[in-house]
Amino acid sequence: MLSLEGSGAQCIAVARSDNVYAGLREGGVRRTRDGGRSWDDVSPPDRGVFSLAVSPVDGAVYAGTEPSRLFRSDDGGDTWQALDALLELPSRPTWSFPPRPWTSHVRWIAPSPHDRDLLLVGIELGGLMRSTDGGATWDDHRPGAQRDVHSLHWHPYGRGRAYEAGGGGSAWSDDGGDSWQPADDGRDRHYTWAVTADPGDADTWLVSASTGPFAAHGGRSPQARVYRRSAADPWRAVTDELPAMAYALAWSDRLYAGLADGTMRASDDAGDTWEELDVRLPALHALAVAPE
Repeated sequence: MLSLEGSGAQCIAVARSDNVYAGLREGGVRRTRDGGRSWDDVSPPDRGVFSLAVSPVDGAVYAGTEPSRLFRSDDGGDTWQALDALLELPSRPTWSFPPRPWTSHVRWIAPSPHDRDLLLVGIELGGLMRSTDGGATWDDHRPGAQRDVHSLHWHPYGRGRAYEAGGGGSAWSDDGGDSWQPADDGRDRHYTWAVTADPGDADTWLVSASTGPFAAHGGRSPQARVYRRSAADPWRAVTDELPAMAYALAWSDRLYAGLADGTMRASDDAGDTWEELDVRLPALHALAVAPE
């Protein structure tokens, strides 16, 4: 049995097969088939894993690493294919993560829930890239999107609707991620981190935001709130200032917020009111919604 305690796990993905995958910052990918009681090492060749995703359409597993590289598995992680066409993009020489400017990483992977071949990938810091052929070829950074990509989200039912939270603000797309519209009006802080959307209303979505990276990640006051946007209203805060940065947002039967201090909150009314859950973890970096 491999325990994940102290492993550096920082991302998670869930498959319809009940497989759960955890990405370890320096230790590759782990897979459990028994609810986390035991874990198998199913790592790609590069083991500095920063992002994971499972395609809702065909179950393909994707892993993104530092230095920036993308891998795909069609057999649950037993074998991996490198999608190195991503590294041939013209912008690649400019990719640089500010705290470690000699490198960058694949921060987020978002396979479309409607099209097995449509894939969005965010490079921190480098841009938002798009493939329409399963990663065989790529379009470079998309117009209107943030280059400092922190998280991406597809609406599960609003075909073509996608959302981004980035270091300089947020954006959304209604053409399958080909072009993006900045969306920052009404929000008084623009360092956005997590993003999710109302499954029943593609026009209603939320981000967590702080005044900047030092506040968000510095271990003191994060100066952070969760904000909601709808078709009728610009952004408005749906929390007071939080005690820790909201690193993860997820929406299934309820809306959930996972905070950097290991606490979780839930809402049944799109964020108007929140309940703190009886969850205490050392830290909380990611949330995953089990596929239906």
